Amino acid sequence: MANIEKHAPGSFCWLELGTSDQEAAKTFYGSLFGWKPNDFPLGPSEVYTIFQIDGRDAAAGYTLNEELKALHVPTHWMIYIQVDNADESATRAAELGATVTKAPFDVMEAGRMAILADPTGPMFCIWQVKTSTGIGISGVPGSLCWADLSTGDPGRAAEFYSGLFGWQIEASENDPSGYLHIKNGNDFIGGVQPSSHRNPNAPPHWLPYFLVDDVKASAEKAKELGGKWMAPPMTMEHVGDMAVIGDPQGAVFAIFKPEPRG
Repeated sequence: MANIEKHAPGSFCWLELGTSDQEAAKTFYGSLFGWKPNDFPLGPSEVYTIFQIDGRDAAAGYTLNEELKALHVPTHWMIYIQVDNADESATRAAELGATVTKAPFDVMEAGRMAILADPTGPMFCIWQVKTSTGIGISGVPGSLCWADLSTGDPGRAAEFYSGLFGWQIEASENDPSGYLHIKNGNDFIGGVQPSSHRNPNAPPHWLPYFLVDDVKASAEKAKELGGKWMAPPMTMEHVGDMAVIGDPQGAVFAIFKPEPRG
């Protein structure tokens, strides 16, 4: 286990579930990952849930409001990326071809953020810390460990994110799959799926991965809890085991166990 006190710029710093049934989501993820919900009322009818592992923040969830439903926003997981200055980063993102879906705004005293769509479609948020650093734990079951970008134009996406965050996005040596690894500073944090491997019926998106002790057992448990297998448990040679799951409300995520290193 590693406690996180501060996220480097360009790292995945927060993860947020927008769902049609917040109580059901609390039950599902609590049972699957052992997350403990901590509810914060935002008004007479809205509650923000922060999920914790060992008392450390791991993710959050909220109920999609009527405005978002009217815009046909589906249940989803949203990735947040750390920046030093949300206003400057949003301006730079627009210059690089992004759509600023929601201009930078303050989230009370917690931080400042903006909602963006990259030039190829996937949406993400940028986060400037004030009092809330975001995810506070890593390396344990239920914690975020990776994120994949699914887009029809990996080259354009790589150009955009490299220009905005300074990411190094490139294929591994002797890997003919077309998969691109994302490196932020010295850390590998995610990847870009080959466009030939993506579901053509799925919108472009970011897919978060959560650590588990046993992929097959966790996938079976997810199914028992009402989830759906989007991709069944599989082993990737020299990488590890994974599966892609849809929760009972339709939000999609992956579970992963790395191959032991000898």
